[in-house]
Amino acid sequence: MIPVQHTINTPYVIGQVHCYTAELGGELVLFDTGPATLEAQQYLQKNIDLRRLKHVVITHCHIDHYGQAAWLGRNSDAVIYLPEKDCLKINGHAGRMEQMFQLLIELGFGREYLSQLRKIFDSGAIFPPFPEDYLTTETDLPDYLGIEVVGCPGHSQSDLVFTGDDWAITGDTLLRGVFQSPVLDLDMEVGGRFNNYKAYCRTLQKLASLRSRTVLPGHRQSIKSVDTTLLFYISKMLSRASQLHPYRGEENLFLIIENLFGERAPDVFHIYLKFSELLFLKDFLKEPGLLRDSLETIGLFEEVSPLYYQAVGDEVISSTMQSLSSREKQINDRI
Repeated sequence: MIPVQHTINTPYVIGQVHCYTAELGGELVLFDTGPATLEAQQYLQKNIDLRRLKHVVITHCHIDHYGQAAWLGRNSDAVIYLPEKDCLKINGHAGRMEQMFQLLIELGFGREYLSQLRKIFDSGAIFPPFPEDYLTTETDLPDYLGIEVVGCPGHSQSDLVFTGDDWAITGDTLLRGVFQSPVLDLDMEVGGRFNNYKAYCRTLQKLASLRSRTVLPGHRQSIKSVDTTLLFYISKMLSRASQLHPYRGEENLFLIIENLFGERAPDVFHIYLKFSELLFLKDFLKEPGLLRDSLETIGLFEEVSPLYYQAVGDEVISSTMQSLSSREKQINDRI
């Protein structure tokens, strides 16, 4: 049986978020919780039998997906399961924040900017209260629920996909018409900056394995197919990488953001997101073959090869080159 979708409003640009409930192993399971808002609490109270709720399973700890985890921990008997990387972040939160700001300084962020960003982080707008008690999804989720846990980092370090017999709950990893921002973070295993690009190249192959399943995304409509969604994401990525050609030798990412956005430059937090995206694209341009190898493995490279060669600056036979706008239109028409 396909899990039931629940749609909750959020105050964020992404709009509404989806949560899902399912009866698994004879017990009620909730996947994700919605944002840390009163409206989300009221929705959960009205639409989910909290007296019967046994398990709350989170795809990744971004505020719109786990915002009610602490509240559910206090107002139900459900066990809360969080991704392993997010558990590491919670346990070492204070130290991680200091290491994160040191990393940002090394990447060129100024003290004044970091002071503003710290206020946002400390306000609870990005990190709502963590649940007091929780278990680790990858190691503690009961086998009798029949849920397979698939690690799919890229958008964030901790992204998980949950699959049942014929369905997959995918959080932010497969979204129709959305280019997910790869978020700058510390690598919780080896230290230093987490390389979203290398992780995503590996994740592509895992996402392709979901082709036969009904995909239940974290936002927007259900997707037509895994392939069309991956092609949309990759085409957007490649077109944005092409925009960096005038800045190939420029190491000051803030200057690139200023040139690309000008008077439309985003606020403090969105500068952080744009910086994250630029690092992702720079990593791609350093090792484009990683993406090509993954796309060839899943049979999608031919679809985006003109965009790929345009992005990396290689010359190809003119008959195989199409304009970027024409190629993107073809891909978008399939979605």
